[in-house]
Amino acid sequence: MADDSVLPSPSEITSLADSSVFDSKVAEMSKENLCLASTSNVDEEMPQVEARVIMVQDAGKQEELLKALKEMKVPCVKMDSMEEFESLDSPEFENIFVVTDFQNSVFNDLYKADCRIVGPPVILNCAQRGEPLPFSCRPLYCTSMLNLVLCFTGFRKKEELVKLVTLVHHMGGVIRKECNSKVTHLVANCTQGEKFRVAVSLGTPIMKPEWIYKAWERRNEQCFCAAVDDFRNEFKVPPFQDCILSFLGFSDEEKHSMEEMTEMQGGSYLPVGDERCTHLIVEENTVKDLPFEPSKKLFVVKQEWFWGSIQMDARAGETMYLYEKANTPELKKSVSLLSLSTPNSNRKRRRLKETLAQLSRETDLSPFPPRKRPSAEHSLSIGSLLDISNTPESSIHYGETPKSCAKSSRSSTPVPPKQSARWQVAKELYQTESNYVNILATIIQLFQVPLEEEGQRGGPILAPEEIKTIFGSIPDIFDVHMKIKDDLEDLIANWDESRSIGDIFLKYAKDLVKTYPPFVNFFEMSKEMIIKCEKQKPRFHAFLKINQAKPECGRQSLVELLIRPVQRLPSVALLLNDLKKHTADENPDKSTLEKAIGSLKEVMTHINEDKRKTEAQKQIFDVVYEVDGCPANLLSSHRSLVQRVETVSLGEHPCDRGEQVTLFLFNDCLEIARKRHKVIGTFRSPHDRTRPPASLKHIHLMPLSQIKKVLDIRETEDCHNAFALLVRPPTEQANVLLSFQMTSEELPKESWLKMLCRHVANTICKADAENLMYVADPESFEVNTKDMDSTLSRASRAIKKTSKKVTRAFSFSKTPKRALRMALSSSHSSEGRSPPSSGKLAVSRLSSTSSLAGIPSPSLVSLPSFFERRSHTLSRSTTHLI
Repeated sequence: MADDSVLPSPSEITSLADSSVFDSKVAEMSKENLCLASTSNVDEEMPQVEARVIMVQDAGKQEELLKALKEMKVPCVKMDSMEEFESLDSPEFENIFVVTDFQNSVFNDLYKADCRIVGPPVILNCAQRGEPLPFSCRPLYCTSMLNLVLCFTGFRKKEELVKLVTLVHHMGGVIRKECNSKVTHLVANCTQGEKFRVAVSLGTPIMKPEWIYKAWERRNEQCFCAAVDDFRNEFKVPPFQDCILSFLGFSDEEKHSMEEMTEMQGGSYLPVGDERCTHLIVEENTVKDLPFEPSKKLFVVKQEWFWGSIQMDARAGETMYLYEKANTPELKKSVSLLSLSTPNSNRKRRRLKETLAQLSRETDLSPFPPRKRPSAEHSLSIGSLLDISNTPESSIHYGETPKSCAKSSRSSTPVPPKQSARWQVAKELYQTESNYVNILATIIQLFQVPLEEEGQRGGPILAPEEIKTIFGSIPDIFDVHMKIKDDLEDLIANWDESRSIGDIFLKYAKDLVKTYPPFVNFFEMSKEMIIKCEKQKPRFHAFLKINQAKPECGRQSLVELLIRPVQRLPSVALLLNDLKKHTADENPDKSTLEKAIGSLKEVMTHINEDKRKTEAQKQIFDVVYEVDGCPANLLSSHRSLVQRVETVSLGEHPCDRGEQVTLFLFNDCLEIARKRHKVIGTFRSPHDRTRPPASLKHIHLMPLSQIKKVLDIRETEDCHNAFALLVRPPTEQANVLLSFQMTSEELPKESWLKMLCRHVANTICKADAENLMYVADPESFEVNTKDMDSTLSRASRAIKKTSKKVTRAFSFSKTPKRALRMALSSSHSSEGRSPPSSGKLAVSRLSSTSSLAGIPSPSLVSLPSFFERRSHTLSRSTTHLI
């Protein structure tokens, strides 16, 4: 069946531009017909008209349609040609013709005869939903655009417009001539014109013509709706369609990023000065004058227009963002459509300006000279987030601090005739607290509230769970510090040397403990979420860029603002300590300040302890994800990762000699894992993985209580960075020797062995950790690291692995060990020879190792069975070394 629709008759073309009036008449006629069909309101003399379905040509051959009509209990007949039309015409029936092809001659004849025509999807959908057949005077093939109101703009070819309108009608849509709030979608062939601007201001989705064509191609799919987001978003008009942009005043990195964003949003870019450019984006903070005289066709706009278009997912109006020279006397005063939290009245603006001026005057009273705002790198430096030496508030220039939500003081602060040092520090404490509250208010009102608002242009920018991850408990922190600020304001307004400042912080100490740990512990997660969403969601990136350029943010990013709560408590502690120094001993606030400082330190200690626990749990999860087959019982609330060491196995245990082994030391156990071998012929798709494939293979999870001795192998020419562990399995009375060579250069061997002995001693409740270590010669245990990386050694290991694989591949049955031993002994006896004693061989190899064994201790996890062979040998040869 062809995808093209038949062109309507000339009489219908006149009504295609706006079918709203016609649709209203159709609705009235349908209501009248429903009233006529109602038995309660109809006169008894009126004849009853029954609906009947006429299956035209191929429709009568579809068993699915016949079955659906049978379930609907609607009578049906078949019609193969128009010659049968007159015989089927009867006043007793309201005929509904089902046509599969809306282009053939039969459809045209039925359409000219003003018949009621529907397509097969209409019948199937009504049968599935249990609804009656819809009444429509136009041919209705499907209902994929039912309840959609469309408007068209930018079409110059009448034939194309007529075709699109016809397809919309065939899918149940309605056309309106004017673009208003009742229009659900605007179909645009260009990004200019009044209708386009109205649709942008109303937030109406603006679609390409391909949207209608693709929806018509899917007309036979049941329950398909053209307005569903996943389908509709494929055909939305991008913000920079038909736009050629150039960028002036930006750094190379920022310019490159904006050029990539331009192509992603449907536009293109050219160098500054090219006559083909439609827009020149100017960084208004760095560009004071244009390098050339722009033409009348060129829009010279601020960067806010660029980011605003991306945020709205539609091309913003240029007149609101025109660039003006700095020395122009008549600057245009306009409010951005994107300033979601900007005051919308002159009165609010004036009040905000007065508040800023007042706070600025108050800041001048401080005897401490203002300093420059620290850079982002300094603010986000590595180290303890709650280091008490980190004092961001004391290094902030108060004139640069955001004041978007500053609240006017309840009373003007009186200046004492003689400013004491205590008053000066208290004043600085109040000023930093006021600035901090303003920063929190800026975060909430400029970032969080707009992201949470419903009905955003272009749909939600972030999902609710992403917003919760980013902002966390910021509102709770804001509420607590708002109360602290009000109390400090009252204290400064009614200043007296005897008034207590420490009581204010003691009063809210419990609230600080409740609100700060959830935010500080997951601050890194919040930062990662911001970076991730900024990379994956251009609208969120544009949202951040717009807000960062506003004066309320002081040109700081959201990450820079969010780190302020992490830094606030150490800053307060230092100010209170300074305040205590300038408080007389006889002042009752002296002891109160000491208690307040102690309570803040307890809060910070509590936060740091929780943070360490959170990070420790995260490290354990990382180990579980990295090690394939890692036991589930590794995850424990009391367990923490201490150290990771890269080694090479020097013996046959825990794996073959030369294997790369990673040791994960926890506070109570040791995870042993080897590097995974590459498996040829594995075609598992990585697309369903949320993390990279595991690089290690689990060998054994060993409790530290199983380690009886830690052997420090002396350095020789043939042995470097070697050590060994004497281990006793829980089910055996024998010992197993595990020898390794350290390959990581970051951690010295001596430090690693001392660390291991200390945690072993803690596990077995032993105070003398030094007695667990024993210095031994490599010859005593035949341990050497010679030629570990040689070609011959690698080839030998490869041959050994291959032989194991071949043996496993051709081993169809396992020979019992007992039978094999009996067969070997019989063959040796027949030849007059006896096998060498394994005990004597072991004694010759380990003659100097008299028993390193201690008392066996219970264990949670047992060693693998491959230790059994070695344990029997060591049990006979070892006597007491202690």
